[in-house]
Amino acid sequence: MPAHNLFKSALAAGQPQIGLWLSMADPYLAEVSATAGFDWLLIDGEHAPNDLRSTLAALQAIAPHPSQAVVRVVAGETPRIKQLLDIGARSLLVPMVDTAEQARAIVAATRYPPHGVRGVGSAVGRASQWSARADYLDVADDEICLLLQAETATALRNLEAICAVPGVDGVFIGPADLAASMGFRGRPSAPEVQQAIERAMRIIIGSGKAAGTLTSDPALARRYLDLGCTFVATGVDVLLYAGAARRLAAQFLAPAAAGQPGGPSAAY
Repeated sequence: MPAHNLFKSALAAGQPQIGLWLSMADPYLAEVSATAGFDWLLIDGEHAPNDLRSTLAALQAIAPHPSQAVVRVVAGETPRIKQLLDIGARSLLVPMVDTAEQARAIVAATRYPPHGVRGVGSAVGRASQWSARADYLDVADDEICLLLQAETATALRNLEAICAVPGVDGVFIGPADLAASMGFRGRPSAPEVQQAIERAMRIIIGSGKAAGTLTSDPALARRYLDLGCTFVATGVDVLLYAGAARRLAAQFLAPAAAGQPGGPSAAY
């Protein structure tokens, strides 16, 4: 396993990796988060307002620190994946993967010909350190860590086939979208959803792939780790800030003001 992707090596070795979601879309906050000691940091390009340049800035901010960057793409489209790989993203999380056919197409997007369809432009890219890494084309395919999100009832029905696709390193269960797909929108903690999540995790782990998820509930995070999940995100930066800011404001505001909708005590 190439040493250039320590996150992939850790997952392959079955070492639990504790992460934090970065939704602030700000490299300064990404750098602060990189000093906190998390194993991995997720730069969110699906639900956060990140574009290619802000993702690059976050990658650069995290790079000097031990935390490993994972980038979530907005969709599993070949041109988007190509751009992210060229700017130096080594670990990708791709949302809304429902079938093995989708999984195979996404794997192909991360591989150079003849094993895939990734365009060869590394000579001018950060990924190869602008050609300073003379062996980049030889190691690039193996260096990529590809994680797919299974977050619908359809994806769970196809989970064994998705896990069997060569080149998929792990599968991430998206609780919020899965809950909505199952008829429990806004209720990922519903027993039916949690049972489905645990069944899915057992299938992923049984296939030999890494299993992961996101939860801000410490008890649930520990439960998933006990089940054998190896990459678990335990919070979201913007929600950590929102909660702390609202609690601070509530200490100095009149109780009536603090309780108004959208005020400091409002749920997030």
